[in-house]
Amino acid sequence: MSPDPSPLLDRIRAFCLALPETEERESHGAPGFLVEDGKFFAYFWHNHHDDGETVVIVKTTGADEQAQLIELDPISYYKPPYLGASGWIALRLDGETVDWDRVGDRIAVSWELAAPQGALEAGGR
Repeated sequence: MSPDPSPLLDRIRAFCLALPETEERESHGAPGFLVEDGKFFAYFWHNHHDDGETVVIVKTTGADEQAQLIELDPISYYKPPYLGASGWIALRLDGETVDWDRVGDRIAVSWELAAPQGALEAGGR
């Protein structure tokens, strides 16, 4: 767990708010990012419920993709409490080997899954 999550949150915030028609709103005590129609596409959790993790949580296409990601890279991905049952995935942000390009791509895919058709047609990422 990062002792100071601010630099990590700043990176996540930059990825999220660079996407069209997005905003940040607190959700259950943590920063959340949503697209124009009010659908969340990412959450930033730091030591949420004292779990010792600093993560970004993003949507997947469902349980199959979620399971595949965890199987392929269990060090980076895990099924988060609460949201995991709906197919969301947690991506760890701690450590020296975070692939920030992958983090940005996962956030963009999550945005695409939450965005209304009009935002997608306007250019997406």
